[in-house]
Amino acid sequence: MCISSSSLPKYTTFISFRSCRELWTILLGRSALREPAQIEGELDRNWDRLHQGLGYYKLPSSSSAGKVKDNKDVAQPLKDFGFRISKLLNLDEQQSVQLLQWYLQEDYRGTQDSLKVVLKDERQSQALLIKIADYYYEERMCLLRCVLLLLTYFQDERHPYRSEYSNCVNKLEKDLVSNYQSQFENLFKAEAPTWETHGNLMTERQVSRWFMQCLREQSLVLEIIFLYYAYFEMSPSDLLKFTKMFKEQGFGLRQTNRHLVDKSMDAIVDRIGYLSSLILVEGMDIDFLHKCALEDCTEQHQFSGAPDMDQLLLTFGDIPHHGPVLLAWVLLRHTLRPDESSPVVRRIGNTALQLGVFKYLSAMLKGLGVSGNNCTASTAKMCIYGLLSFVITSFEEESLQVLPAACEVLSAPSLAEVFWEMPNRGLGMILDSAAGMFPHKIGPLLQLLTALVSNKSTVKKVYNFLDKMSFYTQVYKHKPNDIISKDDETLWRRQTPKLLYPLGTGQTNLWMPQGVLGQVMIAGEQGYMVRWDYSYSAWTLFTCEVEMLLHVVSTADVLAHCARVKPILDLVHKIISVDWTVSDCLLPLTSRIYMLLQRLTSVINPPVDVIASCVSCLSVLAARMPGKVWSSLHHTGFLPFASNPLTNMAQCISAEGMKAGNYGNLLVQIEQPRGEYAVTIAFLRLITTLVKGQLGNTQSKGLIPCVLLVLKEMLPTYHKWRYNTYGVRERIGCYILELIHAILNLSPEGEEQGSTPTLQSLCIYSLANTEAGQAVVNIMGVGVDTIDVVLAAQPSSSGSEGPGQILIQTVKLAFSVTNNVIRLKPPSDAVSPLEQALTHHGGQGSNLIVVLAKYIYHKHDPALPRLAIQLLKRLATVAPMSVYACLGSDAAAIRDAFLARLQSKTEDMRIKVMILEFLTVAVETQPGLIELFLNLEVKDGNEGSKEFLVGEWSCLHVVLDLIDSKQQGKYWCPPLLHRAALAFLLALWQDRRDSAISVLRTKERFWENLTTPLFGTLTPSSDTAEPCVLEACAFVMKIIGLEIYYVVSGSLEQSLKDGLQKFSNARRYDYWSQYVKSLVCHVAETEEDGICFFQETQMLISAWRMLLILSTTHADVMHLTEDSTKLKLFMDVLDGTKAAVTDHTHIHGLFSAGIHDAAPDILSPLSIILESVLQADHQMMDRTKAKIFSALISVLQIQGLNGGDISQLPQLLLSVCETVKDEALALIDNTRHMSQMGDMLEQEDSMETDCPRSLQKDQRDGVCVLALHLAKELCRTDEDGEHWVSVMRKVPVLPSVLSAVEISLRCKHNLYFTEAALHLLLTLARTPQGAAAVAGAGVVQTICLPLLSVYEVSSNGASQSFSRKSQDSACWPGVYRLCMSLMESLLKTLRYNFINEALDFVGVHQERILQCLNAVRTVQSLSCLDEADHTVGFLLQLSSFCKEWQFHLPNLLRDVQINLCYLCQTCTYLLHSKKMLHHYLQSKNGEALPPGPRAQRPPQTLSKDAASGGGDREEAEQKALLAVQCSLLKILSKTLATLQHFTPDCCQILLDQCMDLAEYRTLFVLSFTTPAFDPDVAPSFGTLLATINVALGMLSEMEKRKEPASLSIASLASLEEIQALKSLLMFTMENCFYVLISQAVRCLKDPTILPRDKQRLKQELSSELSTLLSSLSRHFRRGSPSSPASGILPSIQSKPPTPGSKASHEGQEHIIQLVQAFVRLVQR
Repeated sequence: MCISSSSLPKYTTFISFRSCRELWTILLGRSALREPAQIEGELDRNWDRLHQGLGYYKLPSSSSAGKVKDNKDVAQPLKDFGFRISKLLNLDEQQSVQLLQWYLQEDYRGTQDSLKVVLKDERQSQALLIKIADYYYEERMCLLRCVLLLLTYFQDERHPYRSEYSNCVNKLEKDLVSNYQSQFENLFKAEAPTWETHGNLMTERQVSRWFMQCLREQSLVLEIIFLYYAYFEMSPSDLLKFTKMFKEQGFGLRQTNRHLVDKSMDAIVDRIGYLSSLILVEGMDIDFLHKCALEDCTEQHQFSGAPDMDQLLLTFGDIPHHGPVLLAWVLLRHTLRPDESSPVVRRIGNTALQLGVFKYLSAMLKGLGVSGNNCTASTAKMCIYGLLSFVITSFEEESLQVLPAACEVLSAPSLAEVFWEMPNRGLGMILDSAAGMFPHKIGPLLQLLTALVSNKSTVKKVYNFLDKMSFYTQVYKHKPNDIISKDDETLWRRQTPKLLYPLGTGQTNLWMPQGVLGQVMIAGEQGYMVRWDYSYSAWTLFTCEVEMLLHVVSTADVLAHCARVKPILDLVHKIISVDWTVSDCLLPLTSRIYMLLQRLTSVINPPVDVIASCVSCLSVLAARMPGKVWSSLHHTGFLPFASNPLTNMAQCISAEGMKAGNYGNLLVQIEQPRGEYAVTIAFLRLITTLVKGQLGNTQSKGLIPCVLLVLKEMLPTYHKWRYNTYGVRERIGCYILELIHAILNLSPEGEEQGSTPTLQSLCIYSLANTEAGQAVVNIMGVGVDTIDVVLAAQPSSSGSEGPGQILIQTVKLAFSVTNNVIRLKPPSDAVSPLEQALTHHGGQGSNLIVVLAKYIYHKHDPALPRLAIQLLKRLATVAPMSVYACLGSDAAAIRDAFLARLQSKTEDMRIKVMILEFLTVAVETQPGLIELFLNLEVKDGNEGSKEFLVGEWSCLHVVLDLIDSKQQGKYWCPPLLHRAALAFLLALWQDRRDSAISVLRTKERFWENLTTPLFGTLTPSSDTAEPCVLEACAFVMKIIGLEIYYVVSGSLEQSLKDGLQKFSNARRYDYWSQYVKSLVCHVAETEEDGICFFQETQMLISAWRMLLILSTTHADVMHLTEDSTKLKLFMDVLDGTKAAVTDHTHIHGLFSAGIHDAAPDILSPLSIILESVLQADHQMMDRTKAKIFSALISVLQIQGLNGGDISQLPQLLLSVCETVKDEALALIDNTRHMSQMGDMLEQEDSMETDCPRSLQKDQRDGVCVLALHLAKELCRTDEDGEHWVSVMRKVPVLPSVLSAVEISLRCKHNLYFTEAALHLLLTLARTPQGAAAVAGAGVVQTICLPLLSVYEVSSNGASQSFSRKSQDSACWPGVYRLCMSLMESLLKTLRYNFINEALDFVGVHQERILQCLNAVRTVQSLSCLDEADHTVGFLLQLSSFCKEWQFHLPNLLRDVQINLCYLCQTCTYLLHSKKMLHHYLQSKNGEALPPGPRAQRPPQTLSKDAASGGGDREEAEQKALLAVQCSLLKILSKTLATLQHFTPDCCQILLDQCMDLAEYRTLFVLSFTTPAFDPDVAPSFGTLLATINVALGMLSEMEKRKEPASLSIASLASLEEIQALKSLLMFTMENCFYVLISQAVRCLKDPTILPRDKQRLKQELSSELSTLLSSLSRHFRRGSPSSPASGILPSIQSKPPTPGSKASHEGQEHIIQLVQAFVRLVQR
């Protein structure tokens, strides 16, 4: 954390440069600084520190203390604490304060506020002092490690920073060694601190810690000096100086403070000895000496005038470390001055041999190789290689005691190659001597050759060497009989040929022929050793050895033979690991491994090391041919197996019927008791290799028992086993997790689904529900402190294979495994034990969330905190818990640590990205945590005010920095980080975090910085831009879109408005449109190559689509007003979509730009798109199809308004009809399935009253519904039917649609589909061809009976629903009305061809028809009136066929006629009595609802408007009243038109004297009272007169436009509506007059009526009609349009034309003339 508050200001004097640890991290390449120039800059700035080494840290001084006191920038508490640090560490005061600064910035685990408390509290400040001491020690080590790193790589050509390191080393070279040598002396002479000198905190434990540090520093300083001299020459005087110094120090054993050495320090003390010894050997430059000796120019060696070191070295010999030095000196003296002092040389040489120098050398190289810098170990091997080569060449030392050291040396890969360049010199002589003992002693030669295998070229040499052996050495206790020998017994000769192995016939064997000579090497009582001069291949011999072991496996010789076979297996393992191509030649050996494994594991005391070697060989083979290895291994019984077939998870987890195999028994009986686990490690590697080699998918059943053994028997308990060697437990844990990790990363496609568990599902289940998961949780719970302790205990933390690194790797694997288990776990309601353990909120410290969060403090491996945060991110998403609550009191400190790493410019970029991703997730799922990180403070502290400020510890500071346009392209803000910051901001906007948004949107330059990416130029899509750049642009678009959508346009920030204006002015709409189009096209083309960033592309497209949609609704803000730009955008969208769908790339939803009236030719691309989509995958494309259909409908409607032909019609029709047919058939299946399940649905209490929820999504915008609407539009466009007729012949659309309609009606499902289908049929029925096709398809047979279920008739006979629903919303009564319209349309078009079907329909639905005509009196809702309108319309058409009707359905005809008369009376009454109608509407509206079934929903139109208060309410009510009046008028006019057909023709009845009156019934009674609102009062002539009066009254009312007070019709309706109403009123009057006259003449001619009544009729009619005529004439004189020609009802859809004045006069004349003629007739 940084100290930056006013109370603790930053200490600026020293903090300007980096701590040593940060410098080390940078030099390792683990930071954000990765460019060579940046590394060079760091080295230049810190050169002096590296040069001084530990001398950089000064002792306390009064001048330094004075400077600290005078410094005004440092707070007093920090100064005081700095002095305490100085006292404890004996460190310069200024440096102490600087150290405190660095510590607080990098390692302090608290907050600013807690620091103030800690500094004041004695106990807490002591603990802090001790932590700072540890930090100081780490700093000193890091400084030395930096120098070591430079020396390691400054000549390594492969290192990226070689030249930078090299420049720095050249600058350091001058007096580096003298500096570091004096530091080394200071270190080993330093007195241990005491509490008197360093304060009372210097306890025994602290002193021990100090001494451990002192030893480590000595070791590192010596390592630096050793590496230095590996590259630079040592002068003789320096050699003498170093020799004296090391002698004085006893090569590390005579430390000043040796009383402090304890057991834990032995390894470091040994290391100091090794390095001291190596420095002296390296100083003597034996390699150069060897070269000089070969070239015979020894005087060139720097020791040719060697100083007198003999005397000094004669005193050596009491400690092992002296051995190599003495050996090297012997060589030097022997080579340079062979004549002088040979006794001295001999004496020194003997001392070296007595010290066991060769044994010591192999121990030393092992010790250096285990820990620390690999470069140091390999340099040491180079040094010793030179020494050994020269020793063997000079003294011809052939004894095999050199062999172990030689093997260690040659294990360095580079040296193996050097060896094979000159195999006859130096160490090559050891190879010859080892080969001379072969195969009597098989081990030495094979160990040496195993070490010599390093790369493919050396493999070939080793293979060929063994393939062509020329000696065969044998040992005989007694001389055999078949031998002839010389007298002196030095040469033997074979008399007979001999098989060398006592194996059975037909097996591989070696055959030594007759006459072979053998040289007797040793002869005596002990026996004879003979070297036969016999050529053979050692590989054949190895095969024989393995066969031999198989023969003797159950005898006492087994162990001796195992000792011979193990080196063979090790060599094979090494060879096939390095070069796989040789494996074919080794087949005789590798194929016998399986049998060997089977035999060896089943003996009583199995040879564990040989078994481990076998399994290791199989691991290498399995990497290349897993199937072969698996099938052969399967039969050995070595691996665990299942005796019963595996069927389900429960059986697997219980391990029922599973056997542990020979390996399982070996683990329990041998390895665990002994504490050695070679076989287990090999077994884990083998299983992991098999899983990775595709067997994880193909053979998962066979591998289940193996994996289950690991999950059940190993993972939960391995940490409790006994171990002899430190570090093995960590390695086993690591290997187990690697196996699980490999399984969880298997791709799921190979795993066959079914009830049988797969490897992956088994792992997931085990980890989620058994103790295996708890074991993984325990590994994650190790915690950052434990890891730091293990790392600190390592001799050198730069090693890659130390216990600390293995522990870190294990914890990282545990994170990854847990993350994958949670990700892949099948969703379930129950919380698994693993999730419980992860989120368990225990007491202080027992909480895993805190442990995970604290990994942020780990600095060594950046991947560890990153994976921990990734797991936290996953938990924050899926687990139902508050991370903030889990963090408890540590929350603020952890927040500060997160932010410190986020703010650091050198921090590894991937950690920063992960932190931002974690916060992005937290915005949505962790409200408490995100508030903590946002750290917003209320302005002025007022409770009421809601203005916020960004707090000091807010993540918004960093995020704003990252999006700052000035920072882009800098090394600390790469594109990935910029993208992560924008993703976080988008999350704030999406989650509507208003407090944060309000702060951000008002920040200076916020919108300018945010929108910067939109003004950049991206690389062309063909070059594939960085995917994160695409995402960044998408996020910016989405943020802008959300801001515009949610904020009222007036309140938008000015800077955002300016940005949008700039966006428009800079033609960025065109740019982005073009870019998105080209991107889509590019992705579509390259999809097959699999290189496209599909997700990022889709994100950008969806963001662009969102902006376009907004631009249609917020054009003013977004400045998208130019038609040309809109057109360009629209065409780009179209082309992009076309490209995407024709290549079957499923990019949904590009349709967005509004289609304008000036639509260009977009039908052709749309139809191409449609075809492509229809051919594509059905499920993926449903949404896309729907969008394309709706686009096409819009286009057709626009084209319809503009007129014009459509060339794509036939193709479009075909595509759409195909879709309709397929969808209809699918719907039929679905509905059938639904109706079978219907019983279950009915039992549930459904909230849906209109239709129960159907499974198949019958939506208003579903594909099927839209396709039907599109088909309707297309048929309407194709009026003359030239196209659709042929298409419908090809595609059986009508039958499938009608079948679907039938089943839908029966089940009352698929409302929207049914409506759409009827609309299509209705459109077709308007043309003769269409009507014929519809009728021919059997529409009545399909619809007639099922339609009954749409309106159920209740038990008491009354129909349930004349609902008060708004007539616009879809409902089943609406479907019934549509069916009525369809019948009307068909009858109107087809006339006599359809009369029978029409009569059938009327007959079936007569009850509903009569009810409907009656219902107008009781329910005046618009939907009820609408149904009456449709019903009367149909009856009007049917009334033309009166005779047929009378013949088929006489009773119904009579009922209809009566009901129509009553309907006429009702309408007249309601139109006449406006107040009454108003009252009815109000009461039905809910104020005084009458009881009974009528109390249903009021019309929505009214209820909505009524809420808006006084005047508005009155106007709304008047409008509603007007709407009802218009409906009533329509019904009335049609009713009268229908009645006209039921009454005699006027002309005929007036002129035809012999007309049959009985044909026509009397419809109206002889009464002249005004119509009453009572069903008992029969309709009379008064009703008809009243109707005429009402119509006339309404006509006059329309003329009165000048009354301001009342709300007249004129003021509520438009001119066109008024014109239409007037025509309708005229039409009503004409028909009324007609019916009145006809009925009156019918009565006058009727003999059954009394003359008195006839007289009364004449009188009444005469007076009434005269009055009416005068009113009419008056009205016409004022000028009013006439009715359309009588008898033809104006279509409701189209408005009637306004006729010219001439026509109007004629119309008036006719009607007046007719009435006048009738009046005259009556008055006669």
